Amino acid sequence: MVNAGDMNGSGNLMDFLDEPFPDVGTYEDFHTIDWLREKSRDTDRHRKITSKSKESIWEFIKSLLDAWSGWVVMLLIGLLAGTLAGVIDLAVDWMTDLKEGVCLSAFWYSHEQCCWTSNETTFDDRDKCPQWQKWSELLVNQSEGASAYILNYFLYIMWALCFAFLAVSLVRVFAPYACGSGIPEIKTILSGFIIRGYLGKWTLLIKTVTLVLVVSSGLSLGKEGPLVHVACCCGNFFSSLFSKYSKNEGKRREVLSAAAAAGVSVAFGAPIGGVLFSLEEVSYYFPLKTLWRSFFAALVAAFTLRSINPFGNSRLVLFYVEYHTPWYMAELFPFILLGVFGGLWGTLFIRCNIAWCRRRKTTRLGKYPVLEVIVITAITAIIAYPNPYTRRSTSELISELFNDCGALESSQLCDYINDPNMTRPVDDIPDRPAGPGVYSAMWQLALALVFKIVITIFTFGMKIPSGLFIPSMAVGAMAGRMVGIGVEQLAYHHHDWIIFRNWCRPGADCVTPGLYAMVGAAACLGGVTRMTVSLVVIMFELTGGLEYIVPLMAAAVTSKWVADAFGKEGIYEAHIHLNGYPFLDVKDEFTHRTLATDVMRPRRGEAPLSVLTQDSMTVEDVETLIKETDYNGFPVVVSKDSERLIGFAQRRELILAIKNARQRQDGVVSNSIVYFTEDPPELPPNSPHPLKLRRILNLSPFTVTDHTPMETVVDIFRKLGLRQCLVTRSGRLLGIITKKDVLRHMAQMANQDPESIMFN
Repeated sequence: MVNAGDMNGSGNLMDFLDEPFPDVGTYEDFHTIDWLREKSRDTDRHRKITSKSKESIWEFIKSLLDAWSGWVVMLLIGLLAGTLAGVIDLAVDWMTDLKEGVCLSAFWYSHEQCCWTSNETTFDDRDKCPQWQKWSELLVNQSEGASAYILNYFLYIMWALCFAFLAVSLVRVFAPYACGSGIPEIKTILSGFIIRGYLGKWTLLIKTVTLVLVVSSGLSLGKEGPLVHVACCCGNFFSSLFSKYSKNEGKRREVLSAAAAAGVSVAFGAPIGGVLFSLEEVSYYFPLKTLWRSFFAALVAAFTLRSINPFGNSRLVLFYVEYHTPWYMAELFPFILLGVFGGLWGTLFIRCNIAWCRRRKTTRLGKYPVLEVIVITAITAIIAYPNPYTRRSTSELISELFNDCGALESSQLCDYINDPNMTRPVDDIPDRPAGPGVYSAMWQLALALVFKIVITIFTFGMKIPSGLFIPSMAVGAMAGRMVGIGVEQLAYHHHDWIIFRNWCRPGADCVTPGLYAMVGAAACLGGVTRMTVSLVVIMFELTGGLEYIVPLMAAAVTSKWVADAFGKEGIYEAHIHLNGYPFLDVKDEFTHRTLATDVMRPRRGEAPLSVLTQDSMTVEDVETLIKETDYNGFPVVVSKDSERLIGFAQRRELILAIKNARQRQDGVVSNSIVYFTEDPPELPPNSPHPLKLRRILNLSPFTVTDHTPMETVVDIFRKLGLRQCLVTRSGRLLGIITKKDVLRHMAQMANQDPESIMFN
């Protein structure tokens, strides 16, 4: 036996692992983080900083800087997200107008900016000024006639195709992760999954540039979802500058939750809605501290956007509305009907879009993403141009649909027949009979509605940045405006009916069609995303219509109930399942009466569980086990016979530890004994130096007994964010349950394909 002196002499060598080595505690791509370990590492770090801060003034200053680093990161995220959103808004405005014409005095001006600077603009023709020329005027000096129309039509399609081709090419070549809305992946990342590069600098740059291109191309998509992805990329970049966040995946996710709030804040000019969106829809772990920081980040982002003033109306929002009449109880019925429409449209959209995306994944269609984008852009541009409601940008369309008809409105939707004897203040115009402009606008809106419903199904999910908020709101706003005009005309022509008699007298301004558009937009957005509280707050922040909260709430709740009757999944959850991300949704209920023993591995007839023993395996044995299996970690037991559980060792850390030991420690060879105990085992003389790996052993792995109900196990995985859980009986190891096993079991219980969970 080796004498005690020798053992003590080699003890210093063997304990080198008590010092952390590079990459320990990090995770591989497409793996889930261990929330409990990240939390305990942060607590240890905090304890260390607190105890050191009492030693000197410098350490005290360092502890203050550490405490303030979170707020500094939030400030930087808010500033960058707000700036990028402002630049995107200005660029989209200019490039959308570029498809129709150009400003001669300054080509970088949009149509509106060009005519602001003109001294020759009249109020009636405020969209026309000599400085702004359509392409036909510029190229063939004709503004009217068939040839001018065809030339403008052709150039509109060419510009759209050019923008779309450039966008899909940039995404394909430089940043494949910049496609889609990004919210399903952000949700998955916030639940603890690692997707390296998804929030990288290239993704941030390409997503920002291509977002401008695709929105300007006129495709049926919005920039709101992708702006959440852009803000999270900003959050990831700034958190990598501070070791507190870069070395702890759990803390990094707190920053990303706040960044998501800043993204919605600048997308809609809705800081409070952004915080609630992050809490309700995106975040997995949202402590109170993150709530305050999200609020601060959203505030800074909104303030930055307001300073840039991209809409030129000194407001944060594009759709600011001011209605002059209250709503009446009888109107709740059409509002609830719009809620039902929103729920049905949401269900239809999710089912059709997922079926199309699945087809894209499983057929040859998915091999030609560039061709798909070009074809959809061409179809969109060809059908959109003849209809004035689909030709303009979707944001402008929604803005017009939300508007109340004042005396100065020149829109077709406000072409009512006026009473020549009317002597009313300008703001309070009574209900009037619809003129020919309103009837033709209704037809055009009906066609635009059908077109938007169909084309959005094929557009969302292509290999370009694509948001869903604005197209969903457009569908709802068109349906709502048509219902609003219908109710208004009904009230005007039949004011003696019992439902109108109490609140709608002749000559009164009873019904506001713009309000119906707003309620319809909320209903459709709720039907697709299944948001409720954050949706209502975003809508009234977006429009400034604070007194219309009850109609918005009624529509949002109705649309959620109707949509939930057909399936509980919103569009983002559906895309998470389609892509096979390991996401355990907190909202899902598990009601089946299965036990841990039914789910754990190994099952009957399978090979026994791969384990490490505490002091009887050599380095070569451990390396062979790692090579022959692809498990993320191994339980450590006293011996193969007793199978008494000691702890759990992660695969990545075993590999790194052995590699470091071979480089830094003399005498560690293939037949060196690996031990996980405090004291080294007794070894024969002349045997090589043993290798102590106790440092990387998790001595308190989460365990359940074999008779624990799966309902409890699922709850534990959700609430503690576990990667795996060991199953024991009377201290003896029986098996292991991983997050993937839980997801497969839940899929099996729901009669779905358990193999659809692709990632670890």
